[in-house]
Amino acid sequence: LQGLPNPFEATRYHSLIVKRETLPETLRVTAWTAEQEIMGLQHRRLPVFGVQFHPESILTAAGKDLLQNFLALSRAFRRRRR
Repeated sequence: LQGLPNPFEATRYHSLIVKRETLPETLRVTAWTAEQEIMGLQHRRLPVFGVQFHPESILTAAGKDLLQNFLALSRAFRRRRR
């Protein structure tokens, strides 16, 4: 994603994780912790994204940029569908 540091610190308020071995081939891992826990996913063909942290949290320093990237992707997809 544009304008995001790599890596960046993110905040999560739970201990839920996605097990890599349970992922279907249609999903691609896009973010993970230092311990290799999955924190972000993207569908390989559809504009579907998910995160296991809180980008809206003030403790996620790059959260605003991440949300702006998501909105830009959403708007671009919507324009292509018209």
